[in-house]
Amino acid sequence: MLKSLANDDHLAHTLEQEDLTYRKVTRRLIPILFLAYVFSYLDRVNVGFAKLQMLSDLNLSEAVYGLGAGIFFAGYALFEIPSNILLHRFGARRWIARIMITWGVLAGAMIFVKTPTSFYILRLLLGVAEAGFQPGILLYLTYWYPEHRRGQIMALFFAAIPASSIIGGPLSGWIMSSFSGAHGLAGWQWMFIIEALPAIVIGIAILRILPDNIRKAKWLSSQQSIYLESAVNVEAKKAHEFSLAGVFSNPMVFVMAAIYFCNVIGIYGISFWLPTIIKATGIVDLFDIGMLTAIPSLAAIVFMIIISRKADKSGNRKQYLAAMIALGSVGLVGSVVFSSSTTISLISLAIATIGMYSALPLFWSLPTAYLSGVAAAAGIALINSLANVSGFVGPYLIGWVEQTTGSTNIAIIVLAIACALGVVLTLCIPSRIVNRATPSGVLDGAQ
Repeated sequence: MLKSLANDDHLAHTLEQEDLTYRKVTRRLIPILFLAYVFSYLDRVNVGFAKLQMLSDLNLSEAVYGLGAGIFFAGYALFEIPSNILLHRFGARRWIARIMITWGVLAGAMIFVKTPTSFYILRLLLGVAEAGFQPGILLYLTYWYPEHRRGQIMALFFAAIPASSIIGGPLSGWIMSSFSGAHGLAGWQWMFIIEALPAIVIGIAILRILPDNIRKAKWLSSQQSIYLESAVNVEAKKAHEFSLAGVFSNPMVFVMAAIYFCNVIGIYGISFWLPTIIKATGIVDLFDIGMLTAIPSLAAIVFMIIISRKADKSGNRKQYLAAMIALGSVGLVGSVVFSSSTTISLISLAIATIGMYSALPLFWSLPTAYLSGVAAAAGIALINSLANVSGFVGPYLIGWVEQTTGSTNIAIIVLAIACALGVVLTLCIPSRIVNRATPSGVLDGAQ
């Protein structure tokens, strides 16, 4: 009876009604999730701005900074999978709110850093607190959107990463310049306090307004709810349902993790070191550095949404994904070749940022289409967990190389080579996995 009703409602939904329904869902969910991710990423990488003052204030070395910046991902990686499974079991609303409130408190506690040990401990705990946030949101979006709509939606969500740089760069520079010495606190301490508060506020808001799933969304009509559930269930039947043990023994999951690792290592390399790279070109004013860090990110937001739409319409996700990771590699090389010119170096970094950020929503069309159910919860977390080890490797590698050679250029080239490897791995993925669905939901017949 319910199945028949779902089919009737599915037929009754015209294309216009379908678009109106999904626009309604997007208006309700994406703004709050976007804001949450903006401050998630900002609280994760604002240590890159704090570095400009903190290292000299606390007498910390570049290697200590690199290890501290990266150790976040040790805690993050260890707790990703259990966090995502708990979200799947207990609901997104409470679990995402819990994640945000605890990381907000710990991000603010960074003002108490005095020694390398306290720096390492707080960064590690921040990673533990934030574990599961990004894969949890990705899993949550699969509850609402079918595969052929996820690329554009994920692009809107992942646009929060460059948006955090656009907001965070100038904001961090302004706070550190304007508040330095106020009430006996350094500028970097004020930055940690002020930028931690929104995470706590948004976490409380999510606890009040975010529905766990379609059935708990009171703002949907009964017809809309039935239609949305039907659309998602049809897509879920196409995906692969593995046991937890099956996820951990599936080679394709690890290939996907390797691709994501190769792309993300470049992103974190830029995120943690972009202020330092810009300063090395001769820019010394903190606010000016903050404004310049926003330029590559602004370009990335525009292109990642356009490219995701094109990929969703064409269904050729494999080709688009490989092209964007390759663009990231080319941009990184260009930033080294033209490092003596602030203008050309920034253009190169903008190209790298466009490529690597645009690859994010394209990449996540793989595992969210390939896995379903508890396998999706564990698989998405496993991929994200393994790939985010790059967040440890990248910053530490750059810090160690800079301290050893006095230059970041060699480390940036290593990141570019990693991105190139990601291109090769992407081209090795069977096209039927990447290019599976067109906007009509029909298999595209890729080889």
